[in-house]
Amino acid sequence: MRIFCLLFLFCCFQSFPQNTLNQDIKAIESKIIDWRHHFHQYPELSNREFKTAAKIATHLKSLGLEVKTEVAKTGVIGILKGNSNGKVVALRADIDALPVTERNDLSFKSNETTEFLGNTTGVMHACGHDSHIAILMGVAEILSKHKNKIKGTVKFIFQPAEEGPPPGEEGGAKLMIKEGVLKNPDVDAIFGLHIKSEIPVGEIKYKAEGIMASVERFVVQVKGKQTHGSTPWTGIDPIYISAKIIDGFQSIISRETDLTDAPAVITVGKIEGGVRYNIIPESAQLTGTIRTLNPVTRERIINRMTSMASTIAEAYGGEATIEFRNEAAVTYNDVNLVEQMLPTLERVAGKANVKLTKAVTIGEDFSFYQEKIPGFYFFLGGMTPGNSKAFPHHTPDFRIDDAGMLLGVKVMTNFAIDFLNN
Repeated sequence: MRIFCLLFLFCCFQSFPQNTLNQDIKAIESKIIDWRHHFHQYPELSNREFKTAAKIATHLKSLGLEVKTEVAKTGVIGILKGNSNGKVVALRADIDALPVTERNDLSFKSNETTEFLGNTTGVMHACGHDSHIAILMGVAEILSKHKNKIKGTVKFIFQPAEEGPPPGEEGGAKLMIKEGVLKNPDVDAIFGLHIKSEIPVGEIKYKAEGIMASVERFVVQVKGKQTHGSTPWTGIDPIYISAKIIDGFQSIISRETDLTDAPAVITVGKIEGGVRYNIIPESAQLTGTIRTLNPVTRERIINRMTSMASTIAEAYGGEATIEFRNEAAVTYNDVNLVEQMLPTLERVAGKANVKLTKAVTIGEDFSFYQEKIPGFYFFLGGMTPGNSKAFPHHTPDFRIDDAGMLLGVKVMTNFAIDFLNN
C-alpha cells in the first residue's frame, strides 16, 4: 500500500510541480493574513455570520466558482470543477465566533459586543475559526488558478455554527448535511483542520480513528418545595439536591468508568436556582456536558446519569428529570484515508513535523460529515516557536501566530490535488 501511495504521489508531482504551487501560495500570504485580521476584528456568533458569509461569497464568486449561499442559514458553498470528470473532495472551514470579550492588545482586536442569552458580552474568534476561513479562501484561490490540471471537483464548505446554534435553532454540520451539502455532486471524502495555540507553527498532529470526543449537552431539572431560608425543614431544597446530584455524577467517572480504555468527562458548567438569599426556591437547573470516545461508554454514562438524578432527588424528597442533546459524534478519521494521505502530509510539512497525537476530549461537529463519508481531520500548529505560554482556546487571551496559516493552505491544497488526481 505504501509503495502504491508513493507511486501515485509521483504522478501527481509531475502534474503539479511543488515549486510552482509553493510560490503561488507564498505570493498570497499577505492576503491570507489580511483576511484573517478582518474576520478577527469583525466576528459574528453562530447562525448570525451574515457579513462573514457575504465576504466569503464575494471572494469565491471573484474566482469564477459556482457559489451557493444561505445554506444552513449562513453557510457558503463554493464548487470548483476541474478539467475532467472524477471524484469529489470537500474541504471544510467553520466560520462562527464565541461570546467572549477579548483581552488582547492586537491592532485588529475585536471590540464587537452583542446580547447573548440575555447578557451583554463581547464577541471574539477565541478558537481560531478566523484563520480557518482565511486558509480555505486561500486554498480556493490557488486551486482555481490550477483548475485545468484538476481531475474532478472540489467543494469548499464554509460552515456556520460549529460552536452550536442558539437555543431553539438548528445549525452547524447537522443542518448542512440535512440541506444536502454532501450531495449534488456527491462527495467522496472530506478534509478539515483546526489551528491550535498549543502546537508550534510548522507542526501537524494527527491520529487515525477517534481523535476527538463525542459531545452531549445535558439539562437537569430539579423540583423541590419553596420555603423561607430560616426554616428549611418546612420545604425541600432543590439547590441542596443539585449539589448531591453533581457529586453523584462525578462518581460515575471516578468509580464506575474504566479510564484505562478511553477518557470520559462529565462537567456541570451552569447552575440556576433561587432569587433571594433567604428563600429556598421551588426549582433549580443544572446544565453541562459529557465527553466520551467510546459509544458503549457514552450509552452507559447517559443511562447512569438518568437513573442517578432521579434516585438522588427522590431520596431527599424532590424530583429530577434529565434531557440530553447530542452536539457531536466522535471525530473519527477513516483509517484508509489517513494511510492514503499521510505521504502527502509528510511531503508538504516535512516528515519530522508530522506527529501522532493522543485523542482529546474536546469535540467537533465535523464528526457528522465523517458519519456519512470518509474524513480526515488534523491539528495545525499556531503557536510562535519558543513561546513559553500559550493561552487555551475559548479564553479572552487566546491568540495564534499568523505564520501558521501558510502550512494549512499548503496541506489542504495538496490534499485536494492528490486525492482527486489519484
